[in-house]
Amino acid sequence: MKPLDVITIGRASVDLYGAQVGGRLEDMGSFQKYIGGSPCNMAAGTARLGLKSALITRVGDEHMGRFIREELTREGVNVQGIKTDPERLTALVLLGIRDEKQFPLIFYRENCADMALCEDDIDEGFIASARSVVATGTHLSHPRTEAAVMKALNLARKHGLRTALDIDYRPNLWGLAGHGDGENRFIESAAVTAKLRSTLHLFDLIVGTEEEFHIAGGTTDTIAALRAVRAVSTATLVCKRGPMGASAFAGEIPATLDAGETGPGFAIEVFNVLGAGDGFMSGLIKGWLDDAPWPTALKYANACGAFAVSRHGCTPAYPSWEELQFFLSRGVVTKALRKDAALEQVHWATNRHKDWSTMRVFAFDHRMQLEAMVGATPAKIGAFKELCLKAALQVSAGRPGYGILCDSRLGRDALYAAAGTGLWIGRPVEWPGSRPLETEPELGPDLGGLSEWPLEHVVKVLCFYHPDDSAEIKSAQEETVRRLFHACRHNRLEMLLEIIPSKVAPVNDTTSAAVIQRFYDLGIYPDWWKLEPFATDAAYRAACSAITDNDPHVRGIVVLGLDASEESLADSLALAASHDLVKGFAIGRTIFGDAARGWLAGKMTDVQAVEDMAAKYSRLCGIWDAVRAGQGAKA
Repeated sequence: MKPLDVITIGRASVDLYGAQVGGRLEDMGSFQKYIGGSPCNMAAGTARLGLKSALITRVGDEHMGRFIREELTREGVNVQGIKTDPERLTALVLLGIRDEKQFPLIFYRENCADMALCEDDIDEGFIASARSVVATGTHLSHPRTEAAVMKALNLARKHGLRTALDIDYRPNLWGLAGHGDGENRFIESAAVTAKLRSTLHLFDLIVGTEEEFHIAGGTTDTIAALRAVRAVSTATLVCKRGPMGASAFAGEIPATLDAGETGPGFAIEVFNVLGAGDGFMSGLIKGWLDDAPWPTALKYANACGAFAVSRHGCTPAYPSWEELQFFLSRGVVTKALRKDAALEQVHWATNRHKDWSTMRVFAFDHRMQLEAMVGATPAKIGAFKELCLKAALQVSAGRPGYGILCDSRLGRDALYAAAGTGLWIGRPVEWPGSRPLETEPELGPDLGGLSEWPLEHVVKVLCFYHPDDSAEIKSAQEETVRRLFHACRHNRLEMLLEIIPSKVAPVNDTTSAAVIQRFYDLGIYPDWWKLEPFATDAAYRAACSAITDNDPHVRGIVVLGLDASEESLADSLALAASHDLVKGFAIGRTIFGDAARGWLAGKMTDVQAVEDMAAKYSRLCGIWDAVRAGQGAKA
């Protein structure tokens, strides 16, 4: 079995998508940043569907180039074929959604990095490691990039790979339309037709819209264009027909498009047509490489295209394999797919980035507890939290599975310094000790402050909630948590919900499970749960069942420490570790308590404080790793 299923080759850009919908690009006030460019989109789209994909392109030696490389890595794409161009900038595209038919866009591609792709960038061993190569038409528009694509295709044929072409005709990128005409999809050109026709014999699969086959075939009569392509290529031709689906032609071209092989379409509301073709192509490649019948491959393609036209952005809209199967088995419930709560939950939960299957979290997001210590001032607490971060980084040593909880009111400098270190970063939003729950003032009354948060930060909210609370207290707290949940999703932030019912009233083995179920009943699906350590296996089983019965894709549970001693925590963690849904711990005062009291009182140096905390944090990590490894986990 080859290590790669598919290599795409060509454009890679950063898409800056206007966040406002229904207006002119001139009037956009803010933008969302995504990866873009057809080959880049397809590499990510096929990876989401379970294929081992890779991309050959160039990016600039700057922030946007690093973003593309890192984002593709997070999507599971092999980036070995991405070269860094030291002289050119990464391509950018500014685009917006005016309505379901108009999508103004501006390409910033003058001498961009991906158009510097050359023959030297194509490695024969890398090509040979894949089952297929997929090219796009744009990179046939310049002699240098054409030479690179042709080398890749010839090597693919030499080594027996499958080859595919997405015609991807953009007149603007062939120099046929002005900068302000980026959305134009068809301008006749004999030169473009000749260039495309000279390569068509190299492909096993050719995909395009009717207009794209018009340019490839040299005529605006679709059947005649398909026949012209067939005259020079034995490839299976797949003609995309918008809301009418698509038709596949493996042999002779019949008299009508309806006579081709087809797959079921999906009657959905069109929100954004940009990136639909790349989504379609991702699903088609999945079926093609699985050797599925063309109706099945087209079913995948049509469904992936339906997701794309229903959501904001290109790659972010594409489904995971789990999501695609859920959709195909359940069908369309809400034509506006982005408003289908069940579908959106599966989409969100199955496309999250990074593996956090182990969570060793040093929690120093405390505010009240530190403010009450002798010698504490806001400035000194902030400086102490920087020492906490140093201890966390010392123990983690760049390894995965470590994290911190840190606030931004007293721990801002530590929080900023943690960015990009590889640590999982949780950040609290509750006003300390509030009941009913209130949020930190920095979020604002509309929670708009979340829009300023880095996407890697996880929103942590602590709610002192008990099933026996009064109706008034319940209503107030539930509404705040619900608003936070929706604000997190709107801002593309994960959420950790911490519940501590034992601080409110007596608890039993089912108390936390009842609280968990209540929040799911309200439509709240936290990515993480943070739970107090339970005394019995039955309590863990009840809580875990309440979570997995409602959300099989949840990230998991972390257990808090409640200022317990290391000895008692060892027993507690051993019990927690026997349940696979518990991914680790988030413990604070057990680690920093002694150091904080000593350092704030002037009785401990910076070095001593860091050493003390690092030693305790390291021991707790060792305890967790030992108990997790020492027993078979159960659900």
